[in-house]
Amino acid sequence: MQPQYVPPQGGSGGRFTTQMKIIVAAAVAVVLIVGGGVIYATGSGDDGGKETEASSAGPTGGEGGEDEGGKGGGSEKAPADTKSKVGFQLPQPEVTDTTTVDGSWVTDKAYVKTGVYEITGYDLAKGTKLWSIPLKGQLCAASRHMSKDFRTAIAFEDAKPSAQDKYPSCTQVGALDLATGKLMWSKSVTSAASGDEPVRFGEVTLSGTTVAAGGTGGGAAFNLADGAELWKPKADTNGCYDMGYGGGEALAVVRKCGTYDDPQLTVQSLNPTTGAPLSSYDMPAGVEFASIVSTKPLVVAADVGDTAGDGSGISDFFSIDAANGKLIVRISADAEKYGARCGSTEVETCQSLAVGNNRLYLPTEEHEGGGEYGDTNEIVAFDLTTGKLVGGRADAGDRYTLRPLRMDGTDVIAYKEPPYDKGGQIVSIDGSTFEETVLMENPDEKAVRDAETSFSGDYAEYIYEKGRLFISEKMVSKPSKSGLGDKRYLVVSFTTG
Repeated sequence: MQPQYVPPQGGSGGRFTTQMKIIVAAAVAVVLIVGGGVIYATGSGDDGGKETEASSAGPTGGEGGEDEGGKGGGSEKAPADTKSKVGFQLPQPEVTDTTTVDGSWVTDKAYVKTGVYEITGYDLAKGTKLWSIPLKGQLCAASRHMSKDFRTAIAFEDAKPSAQDKYPSCTQVGALDLATGKLMWSKSVTSAASGDEPVRFGEVTLSGTTVAAGGTGGGAAFNLADGAELWKPKADTNGCYDMGYGGGEALAVVRKCGTYDDPQLTVQSLNPTTGAPLSSYDMPAGVEFASIVSTKPLVVAADVGDTAGDGSGISDFFSIDAANGKLIVRISADAEKYGARCGSTEVETCQSLAVGNNRLYLPTEEHEGGGEYGDTNEIVAFDLTTGKLVGGRADAGDRYTLRPLRMDGTDVIAYKEPPYDKGGQIVSIDGSTFEETVLMENPDEKAVRDAETSFSGDYAEYIYEKGRLFISEKMVSKPSKSGLGDKRYLVVSFTTG
């Protein structure tokens, strides 16, 4: 039997007080021997049960995020030598203003990254340019999902900035073929709410062969292959609109109705081909924005009543039955304990968490480690049916911080952010036992460390695939005039091959 883990109190970088240490030490000293196993009992009882609200109805999902029990783990295996070397480094492009470069993907032949007015494919090993897709305006949204034949969706501005229009609108939706380096199609649409003006999109996603784009002015769905319009959200008298969609294994939407002062958010599971709601769940009062963490199973995050207080966008998770729209369980995720984040207004931008095995895997906030100096954290899991913390945890180790990246079958792939004098690591965590297997250990030479740690974890993209790690920026800006001369990277990659 696994020990029941109660995460430490305190926010990022927090410290236990002496009194707290005494309380924790006294609590874990109560040991019950049950069938040869050990259960750590705490004075407060079952923490998981206390922090959940069960329903009477009683992944990151997406690719690899669903329950894949029976496969015996994932496809990522440890190499004979886990020591990595630098694959390639790409400098940041020169820009005169803050520019979105969100979007990165890995195919069988290329690492693909958004640049300035272009999407570029690079050789996986050498980083040499294979192809480039020019865009008429800057990218403003990119799907995190990709089809099996390496196709994905983006939204971009309708023109480059000019003296007449310094801030072009994000009205273009398009599909990319990342295998051939082609823009398959692009188009704009109008809606009842926007009149003759094209809809301004804020997000775009992919589910199967359906591209879904949403924004405050309306939304639309298109066929991935040819861009044929499939459906639009229906206008009504309540001022409802689709805030954004979550894709992957299924398609879901966060729909907002009502007034600014009294909004009502509804999460719907949709038929991707027709847009017809398959089920609906009304979010509780006090929720202004919600994020779709996973569509299969359907998991939603929200900051209820703005109680998180840390900018994470998360106070609670909602496990919802996509078939009937009933709440399975509501999981309280104290922002002082857990370290996942969701975009404040975006629907599908949650990070540092993973969904699989009917579990939600979360990192704890950093706290004092066992060594003399440095913080650490853990990855724990909640059961999506009961809402309770399951037994066990994955420990980052002194001075390291664990960040879940994605599911790999029944395993969790996580990045270990390093201390100042070490390189980062990639580990595979058994989704049931929490046993860790090191897949990659990055160099600890100063120049390499500086490149790896130049990225801020909350504002960077991390992709690990088959012995290669790619870290890239989501936004780039004009260099400061500090004169420090620090190198600024768009992408750094590591490989064990």
